[in-house]
Amino acid sequence: MSEEVYPLAGLKVIEFTHMVMGPSVGVILADLGADVVRIEPIGGDSTRNLLGSGAGYFPMFNRNKRSISLDLKDREDLARARTMVDGADVLIENFRPGALDRLGLGYAVLAESNPGLIYCSAKGFLSGPYQNRTALDEVTQMMGGLAYMTGPPGRPLRAGASVIDVTGGMFGAIGILAALERRHRTGRGGEVKCSLYETTAFLVGQHMAQQAVTGQPAQPMPVRLSAWAIYDVFETHNADEQLFVGVVSDSQWVEFCKAFDLDDLAAEAELSLNNARVLARDRILPRVRELFAGMTRADLVAKLERIGLPFAPITRPDELFDDPHLNAAGGLVDIELPGGEVTRLPALPLEMDGKRLGMRRNVPAVDADRESVFRDYGLS
Repeated sequence: MSEEVYPLAGLKVIEFTHMVMGPSVGVILADLGADVVRIEPIGGDSTRNLLGSGAGYFPMFNRNKRSISLDLKDREDLARARTMVDGADVLIENFRPGALDRLGLGYAVLAESNPGLIYCSAKGFLSGPYQNRTALDEVTQMMGGLAYMTGPPGRPLRAGASVIDVTGGMFGAIGILAALERRHRTGRGGEVKCSLYETTAFLVGQHMAQQAVTGQPAQPMPVRLSAWAIYDVFETHNADEQLFVGVVSDSQWVEFCKAFDLDDLAAEAELSLNNARVLARDRILPRVRELFAGMTRADLVAKLERIGLPFAPITRPDELFDDPHLNAAGGLVDIELPGGEVTRLPALPLEMDGKRLGMRRNVPAVDADRESVFRDYGLS
């Protein structure tokens, strides 16, 4: 895809970030075509060197960006950072509250010299009693009710990915795009703040609404009363090949019974309506479990796909490397890791004019773009 096709081509973004939430804001803008410059400390962002579950953070959230290293406690480097921000459209930061203000890089100061600047702060909390607390994805999953809803009763469990960091970053990108649209009309920038805690609350809002509607607190997902009778993970003939299947409408119920020869269930008039089937779940599910246990997953998938029912094999993340759908049309992009090994990672989950937004720049080495960035921002 040529540069001019990218919707944010020409947008200049300066990123003072680390870990996941801030970089996720930046990678969304970068994938959409913005020129995003990561300002890293001397020696590079420590996120580059995390082990274990953090080892994938940097390569996943820093493609399509340029990197320079500055020591913001050094007067000359701080002046360089100020010059760059004065020439930018957007600033992204996710350090502790007040950290950039103490360096003279807070919004109020920067807006004086660059009134069109859009300043995005990705924090743990929005304004309120908790606003100065330190937060992490897992912290807010615990205190925001998501871990309670994910694990079985008495065993809160965080989601299996950095869902709050990434979703919070998405809200940051949405706020930036909204501020850009406002700037087109008014000429002025503004301050955008996204947060982990309020993002978590937004995600569990459906469960809060459930309590308001039913008068009963929502139960954790493993023991919830499902909205549908067949909406579960099932064992197949090979015990290690599990399959999720959902039957979520009255018409799907008719097709399901017809495809699997469940004529006696189809003949029960009271089961023609969804809520009646939910109340009869203890009678329906054993029949379905026994049926599926006698079939291979491949046979089940073929039949369910033919009749158009929702289904999903239970898949590990590493199996996605070979997923035929992701590999068919740019769903995975080639990325070179620091050691030179090339891997494939998920592209931004968008199509623009029927095309996926791919790679323009590899994940940068530390300070790899000092010369080009300094030149572009008029620095010596």
